[in-house]
Amino acid sequence: MPITPLPLRDIHTPELISWWPPAIGWWLLAITTTLTLYLLFRLYKRLTRNNAVKTAKKILQQIKQNTANDSRKKLSELSILIRRVAISTEPREKTASLIGNTWLTFLDASVKGSPFTEGIGRYLAETPYQKALPDELEISQLISLCEEWLNAQNKKP
Repeated sequence: MPITPLPLRDIHTPELISWWPPAIGWWLLAITTTLTLYLLFRLYKRLTRNNAVKTAKKILQQIKQNTANDSRKKLSELSILIRRVAISTEPREKTASLIGNTWLTFLDASVKGSPFTEGIGRYLAETPYQKALPDELEISQLISLCEEWLNAQNKKP
């Protein structure tokens, strides 16, 4: 009997693998990378904030214990210290240009009540332009208020 050839089909190559949708491993890598970068950013911000506040507390103690400076010098140093901490812990665009009542309102946002706009904290904005200096009791109250404000900075997320 003669052999009849079988009808053979031509060779078919498989379809090319599409780049979309990616495999589950790529999705996990993208999510893990994004989450890791976000957490590292938050950790950096927290460490920077804590470092600025810790350093400011040490400087505040030095201001408090320095008896050689008069009230105007202490007040100037307090104002500079609080401004530096605010710029270090908050976005520069938000804090660097604040002056007067807007500055005091910003400071009040971190503490209970409004001790900066309506209380002893007004000295930070008003005293540089006045002839009368605050006495030692008022300076010590202002230092306590600044300590309270610095402590509130550690509690921010």
